[in-house]
Amino acid sequence: MESFVEKHADRVSGVLSCFDRVLFKGHLPLNRPGAMDVLLNNNGVLVRDFKPFVARHSERIKAAARAMAEESGRPYLSAGNGQVRKDEVAAQIARRDAVSSGLVCVLTAVEACSSFRVIPGEGRPLIVRDRRKCLCLYFYFLDPRFGLIHVRITTWFPFMVQVCLNGHDWLAARLTAERIGFIRCDNAFLRIDDCGRAQQLADQFVRQDWPQILSAFAAKVNPLLGDLLAGMTYYWVTDQAEYATDVMFRDAPTLQPLYGKLLEHALVCFGAEDVLAFLGRRLQHGFAGEVLNDMKRRWPGARIKHRMKENWIKMYDKHGVVLRVETVINDPYEFKIRRHGIRQGRVVTDWFPMAKGVGNLYRYAEVCRAANHRYLDALAVVPHPGQARQSLHDLGRRIRHAGRSYRGFNPLSGPDAALFAAVLRGEHAIHGFRNRDIRACLFPHAPDPAQQRRQAARTSRLLKILHVHGLIAKIPRTRRWRVTDRGNCLLATMLKVHAVEHPDTLLATVA
Repeated sequence: MESFVEKHADRVSGVLSCFDRVLFKGHLPLNRPGAMDVLLNNNGVLVRDFKPFVARHSERIKAAARAMAEESGRPYLSAGNGQVRKDEVAAQIARRDAVSSGLVCVLTAVEACSSFRVIPGEGRPLIVRDRRKCLCLYFYFLDPRFGLIHVRITTWFPFMVQVCLNGHDWLAARLTAERIGFIRCDNAFLRIDDCGRAQQLADQFVRQDWPQILSAFAAKVNPLLGDLLAGMTYYWVTDQAEYATDVMFRDAPTLQPLYGKLLEHALVCFGAEDVLAFLGRRLQHGFAGEVLNDMKRRWPGARIKHRMKENWIKMYDKHGVVLRVETVINDPYEFKIRRHGIRQGRVVTDWFPMAKGVGNLYRYAEVCRAANHRYLDALAVVPHPGQARQSLHDLGRRIRHAGRSYRGFNPLSGPDAALFAAVLRGEHAIHGFRNRDIRACLFPHAPDPAQQRRQAARTSRLLKILHVHGLIAKIPRTRRWRVTDRGNCLLATMLKVHAVEHPDTLLATVA
């Protein structure tokens, strides 16, 4: 990220990395049919009476919600079909009624949930898992710490609770408390007077006592915790986390021309290897899953998303002045965390797949921040419009070095484009590349040793030309090369020119 910010230092007013939307889910120790059996036995209820038992307590949840809304003088409404955006409805109600704190409204919707049903068994009926629809209640609160949040509870056993909040709302409250000036629009900061202090505050988000905070919200919406479920506590997990790195530009005319180039570069130049590298992974033979790039134009701009299975990283602009790179984690098991675990029957401290427990939220932040920074570093090669023209012109001219003349490069040449694509491959970004790595990309395998030597010599000449133009540099005390900052910028630009002008030729040469 530092290279991107340094490149545009005169246009950037600040940088902030912060959690955006975070979705927590709480589960009672009733998720197993056996646990539900125990609850029925403890209350003297037969399995055959399961449905009337749960229906009675389901009505208690609904009645408590209606009573809360009536006592607070707030609306209790049906959200209708799934096309209604509940957050927008709640925000409109809060603005209309000038709600400053407390309950805003309760919205209801019939949605799918994980529950149980009774089936015939040998000698007695059995409780089994089931996927069914039930009424779900969305409680919208204006909280002094977290702003507008929703707490969702299913009205059928096992009463799963979901809490959704926004890290930018939380940070805004902290900045206000410390009297740090800022300009904010929706969930983005356009300006912050002290970005350094703001980042320190944002980093404290993961250190909150989340089980206690979330359990307090659950106690507001689940009256059964006081009697039927007394002694039970929710186990909280992070079901989805969005972590954004915002680069705040000084004005829209500065960002908008650059943003178009960044979108083009990301769409043309970032392949599967790059996306995996951004997310801290390597493309291996055992990798099972899809890596996709997706670009959509929407009001008021466009966004690009790179998806690896159920996780993704995306880039878009906010209100014309904020460049946002955001990593979203839905499946944390794709990443690793250092913790105690069992290996070969022994307890060891090592890197294991990361689970969803809220105790791992700090690791979510580390993984996402690193991914965002890698993405911005990869975009640092994109020059601001107008700066690249002269450099590209110079790259096409012959150059003299140590008494010898070396040719220039042509961005519309198929062989040159194949060379650029070979040296810019994602796997070369970590350890560099050797002659044989580039040779394997440019030439088919030759069984004849003499032909192999000719191919190696030709590759050496091509690397020498790249070197004298300042596009690659030797890694000291090795036989490996690396792409320079200048090379990253110009080679990627020339590759984009070739892809835009002659995409069919590029595909043929790379294949």
